[in-house]
Amino acid sequence: MSFELEAAAADSLSHLVGARSRHMPPHGAHCKNCDSTLVGPFCHVCGQDADLHKRSILHLIYEAFEGMFELDGRLWRTAPALFLRPGGLARDYMEGRIVRHIPPFRCFLVALVIFIFAAQNMTHRSTVANQRQNARETALLATPQGRATAVAKRRADAVKDFQADMKEAAADRDKELKDPDVKPEKTQAAYAREVAKVQARYAREQHRADRVAQGLPARDPDEEQADASAKKTWFERGIKKATENPDQYWNVVFDWGHRAAVGLLPIVGLSLALVYRRRKDLFVYDHLVVAMNLLSFGFLLSAVGFLLPFSLMGWYFAAAGVWSLVNLFQTLRGGYGSSIPGAAIKTALVWSITGFWSLMLLTGLLVLAIATI
Repeated sequence: MSFELEAAAADSLSHLVGARSRHMPPHGAHCKNCDSTLVGPFCHVCGQDADLHKRSILHLIYEAFEGMFELDGRLWRTAPALFLRPGGLARDYMEGRIVRHIPPFRCFLVALVIFIFAAQNMTHRSTVANQRQNARETALLATPQGRATAVAKRRADAVKDFQADMKEAAADRDKELKDPDVKPEKTQAAYAREVAKVQARYAREQHRADRVAQGLPARDPDEEQADASAKKTWFERGIKKATENPDQYWNVVFDWGHRAAVGLLPIVGLSLALVYRRRKDLFVYDHLVVAMNLLSFGFLLSAVGFLLPFSLMGWYFAAAGVWSLVNLFQTLRGGYGSSIPGAAIKTALVWSITGFWSLMLLTGLLVLAIATI
C-alpha cells in the first residue's frame, strides 16, 4: 500500500508541474487513438495527447528542466488559496470552476505523502537525539562526579514519588472512610496493601541508586531475569519492543498511517454533510471535495512543523491549531456562504466531531502498530 500511494503521489506531482507550451501537431494530423482530426495538443474526442514524445535525448532533458522550473499556473492559484483563501477555493469547486485549480484528490495525495515524509524525518531525528542523550548519560556515569550527580537525582526523584504516592493513598483512604456503606476494616486493609507497594517501590529505587553509585547497571541481573520470565500480555510485549526499537515502531505506524489517513476523508466529509444536511443543493461529493482541501491544508501545515527544530515545535503547533480553526471557519463562511454566527457554530461542531473520531482513529493506529511490531 505504501508503494502504491507513493507512486500515485509521484504521478500526481508530475501533473502539478509542466511546460507552459504544448507540442502542437501539424495541420490536418489525426489522433493515433480514434483517428479524429486534431485541432490542438489534445484530441477533442478521446482526450489523448497528440504529442508522441519522439524527441532527441537533448530535447527530453530540456523538457525535464522546463517541467521542473516552469510550474503550472494552477499550482500558484491552488496552493496559496489552501492557506489564505480556503472559502474561495471551496466555492470555486462547488460552482464548477475546476480547471483553474489542481484536482482535489491529486492535491490530497501529494500533501499526504509530504506529511508522511516529514513525520518520518521528525521521528528519525528524535531517535537520533535520544541515542545521543543516552550516550552522553553513559559517558557521564563513567566518571565519579557524574555517578554522584545521577545518584543524587535518583534519590531525590524516589523521595518525591514516595511522598506523592503516600499522599494519594491517604487521600483515597480518607475518601473511602467517609462512605457509610464501606467497612472501615476493608478500607484500612486496602490502604495497608497500597502502602506496602509504595514502600517496596521506594526501596527498589534506593537499591538501584546504590548500584549506580558503585558503577553498576541500575537493574541487577535477578531483576532483569524476573522481568524477562514474567508472563506479559501482547500489549506489554509490544510496548517493550516499541521502546527498544522506536524506529521500527514508527515505520509500522507510518505504513498503516497511509491507509488510516484515507479514512479521514469520510470523517471530515460526513461531518460537513451532517452540519449542512438542510442544504439540498449540495451532495456528499461536494463535502468530500471540501474535506480534501481541508486535509491537504492540515497535512502541509503539519509537515512544515515537523521540519522545525524541536524547541520550536510546541509554539508552532499551538499557532497551527488556531490557524486550522480559522481556516475551517473561512471555508464554511466563504465556501458554504454561512453567516458569521452560523459558521462559528458549525466550525465548533465539525471541529469536535472530526477531532473525536480522528483521535479514535489515531489511537487504533498506535495500538495496531504495537500489536504488529
